[in-house]
Amino acid sequence: MSEGSYSRDPSREPELRTILLGVGGRDDFRVDALVDVVKEVASSNTTVIIVHIFDTDSYKETVKQVANTEDEHIEPDELAAQMSTTEEIIGQLEANSIDYEARATTGRKGDGIVEIAEEADADRVIIGGRQRSPAGKALFGSTAQKVMLNAPCPVTFVRDRE
Repeated sequence: MSEGSYSRDPSREPELRTILLGVGGRDDFRVDALVDVVKEVASSNTTVIIVHIFDTDSYKETVKQVANTEDEHIEPDELAAQMSTTEEIIGQLEANSIDYEARATTGRKGDGIVEIAEEADADRVIIGGRQRSPAGKALFGSTAQKVMLNAPCPVTFVRDRE
C-alpha cells in the first residue's frame, strides 16, 4: 500500500452489536437510504433500535392522529411502532433478517437520541437529515449536529438525496 492511500478492511472493524437508528416524521422519503446504511454495517449479531423522539407539546395530537384514540396513556414505544416510517423500516429489516426493537420517548430530539444511545450502549448511531446553512443551524438548531457532538459512539449521517 502506498503512503497516503487508504484501504478499508472490513475484517478489522469491530462488530456492531447495537445500532441506534433515529427516525422522525420527516424521514418517510429517506427510509430506503437509512435501511441501506443499516444493511451495510449490520452483522448477523446486530440489533437495530429504531428510535423516535416525540415533541412533548405535540404528543397528544400525534396519539390522536396515529393511534386514532383520545387515550393519552399510550406509551411512546407503542406509538412509535405504529408510525408509518417505523412500520416501513421494520418491514425492510424483517425482510433482511435483521433483529430490531422500537423505542421512543418524549422531549428534545437530539437529547433523546443521545440518552437512548447511552442507555443501550450503542455501537453506532444512524440519523438522517437535510443540508442546512450555518445560519439555519444557528437559528433553528440541528438535531443531527447535537447527536454528532454528544453521542457516546460514532454517528453516521444520511443526507437527503437531491
